[in-house]
Formats: sequence, structure tokens, C-alpha cells
Amino acid sequence: MPQRLLLAALFLAVAGCASPPPVSVHTKDPVSSTLQGDATRPAQAQWVRTELYFSVGPLEGKEGVVSPARWREFLDQEVTTRFPDGFSVLDAYGQWKDHDAKVPERLATKVIVILHESGPKRESDIEAIRLAYKRITGDLSVLRLSQPAVVSF
Repeated sequence: MPQRLLLAALFLAVAGCASPPPVSVHTKDPVSSTLQGDATRPAQAQWVRTELYFSVGPLEGKEGVVSPARWREFLDQEVTTRFPDGFSVLDAYGQWKDHDAKVPERLATKVIVILHESGPKRESDIEAIRLAYKRITGDLSVLRLSQPAVVSF
């Protein structure tokens, strides 16, 4: 009798483990290198890779430095609201030499990389981000590089 109880308990424990796993972005047995069945990211869309270059201040000294907290606030308020599906931020070193300057400014730089569908709404979003940063910092420009991209999720 105790063996039957033990077997029944073991069966119930194993049966509980056999329930389907929660939905996840991970797979253990992929059949394709791309994401399948996500209609929100159509394969035939015209994709663009846009890079935006932001000076966060000179490498030497504290004048004009955008603090990490202020940068995060900018991302949250201006970038994430317009591109909630995602983007990447890279730290970089940058140089900028104005026409009349004798030496270039050496700048701590942030680069935002956004993969987005081509269209007027996205163009407007990109320009709004650039303008917002210029208003916040007083910088003369935010460098933009956009080019067609082949994207696969």
C-alpha cells in the first residue's frame, strides 16, 4: 500500500512538471534563424537604420556635461516614447571641428541606433528627437545617418 501511495505522489509530481512552459522569446529547437509568425514585423517592410550622434560633453572638464541621469531622462521622454519597440545606445568618442576652430573638440558621445520602417511618421519622430536634444543642450547639431537596411528578426 505505501508503494502505491508513493507511486501516485510521484505520478502527480511528474504530471505537474509536464505542463506547457510559459510563452518565451527563447526556443530550444529552432527551425529557422528568423522570428516566425510576428505580423507586426513584416518581412516585406522597407527598413531604415538611423544613427543619431549626441555629444554629452567634452572629455576634459565638467562644463557642458550631460549627466547619466539627464541622459536617461532624455531617452525615457524623447526616444522611448517614439520608439517603444527598441533601439540601441552605444558609447563613443567623437571629434568636431568648427570652421574657425584651430583644434577639434574631443567629445564624449552617445550613438543611438534605431531600426525602423520607412515612412513620414518615423521621419518626424527622428527629427523631433534631434530638435529636443538641441533645445535641452544648446548644441548646434545632432548628426544623423540614415540608410536602407535589410532586417530580419
